[in-house]
Amino acid sequence: MSSDRQLQFADVSPPVFREKGAVAGRHGPSLPSYIRDHRKRLRERFLAGGAAAMPDYELLELVLFRAIPRRDVKPLARRLLERFGDFNAVLSAPVGRLTEIEGVGEAVALELKIVEAVSHRLARSRILRRHVISSWDALLGYCHATMAHRDTEQFRIFYLDRKNVLIADEEQARGTVDHVPVYPREVVKRALELNASALILVHNHPSGDPTPSEADIAMTARICAAAEALGITVHDHLIIGRSTELSFRASGLLPPQEGG
Repeated sequence: MSSDRQLQFADVSPPVFREKGAVAGRHGPSLPSYIRDHRKRLRERFLAGGAAAMPDYELLELVLFRAIPRRDVKPLARRLLERFGDFNAVLSAPVGRLTEIEGVGEAVALELKIVEAVSHRLARSRILRRHVISSWDALLGYCHATMAHRDTEQFRIFYLDRKNVLIADEEQARGTVDHVPVYPREVVKRALELNASALILVHNHPSGDPTPSEADIAMTARICAAAEALGITVHDHLIIGRSTELSFRASGLLPPQEGG
């Protein structure tokens, strides 16, 4: 790397704030010993016991260490949790809402969004190209990870082959806080393009309550009718709430299919 390139990076680096008890080093103030020791203890506990051994605010601190290398991040972790409620909600919060919090700049927001993206990618890998019925808990986990904390409605479709293996996971539409436009013709058209034999419909309720509305029930019936006409099975429609979900099939809300 050239010296010009190094200077360019130095020019855009965020300011380093001197903490009480910090000792200056060749690259600026080093961490105060109490912060350095605290970070070391958290890392050791994580390595020894994993995330299960740590409350949300400490897990969030571990994430923030990378974005804020030279300051105590505990107050910021607590502010984020006070605003959004839990670790998952912090990761899922839109960048605009994150940056409303004192201490959250571009670096912190980026770090949180990277962790969110990685968690979604990992959850998706556990269900894609797998038999969905035998991976149902993983499917629900993926839906909650990606949709439970959204502040607007999203409608997703899982497309399955004849063996009920997931071949595609696609967002069909986005909407407002209480409505998402869904077009049955587009749903079944895409199923035909993918040579899918079955579908699972999923959408979230930003209110947190997964109770279906009359519009939800009517829309599901229209999709089921369009799919049945082309020999495509609708296995279920899941509504994802903040901490739980509702299954149309388990609730007896899915229209009966021929031969079912």
